[in-house]
Amino acid sequence: MKRILCLGLLLSVLLTACKVGKKEENKKQEEVKVEYVSFGEKISNDNAIDKEAMTKKFEEMNVGDTIDVKFVSTIDAVCQKKGCWIKVPLNKDKKSFVKFKDYAFFLPMNSAGSKVVLNGKAFKNEVSVEELQHYAKDAGKSEEEIAKITKPKTTYSFLADGVLLESSVNEK
Repeated sequence: MKRILCLGLLLSVLLTACKVGKKEENKKQEEVKVEYVSFGEKISNDNAIDKEAMTKKFEEMNVGDTIDVKFVSTIDAVCQKKGCWIKVPLNKDKKSFVKFKDYAFFLPMNSAGSKVVLNGKAFKNEVSVEELQHYAKDAGKSEEEIAKITKPKTTYSFLADGVLLESSVNEK
């Protein structure tokens, strides 16, 4: 009987130790602090809407309409010549093409996949064939892919005056 009690006590001590170990592991994961690198005008991430809300705003606009807005998304693609534009998803079907006001700043060419907060002017416009081909060339598309661009395209565009690019940092 004493052996069974000792065994039960030993098991409960081991289980408790495992739970404490898990809590320590979870605590370490929570110590990852999110910081932002700022580009352009100084902005905060306060009051930024999500990409789904931004999609609705774009869908309600007419070609030529412009609104001031701040929203959060993830970078899908970056200009591979100098980082002068990015593409961000709005929903599973739509993306926004983002340029930077007065070409005053660019984003790192390796920032695809990073979370980003964009502040500026959203507008719906029609992009000419020539401009679409230029962007395709900047994106590193082949001559064959560029030649397939034959019609203007209605786009959800964004002119950012300030950008926050997320960067995770482990706290010590």
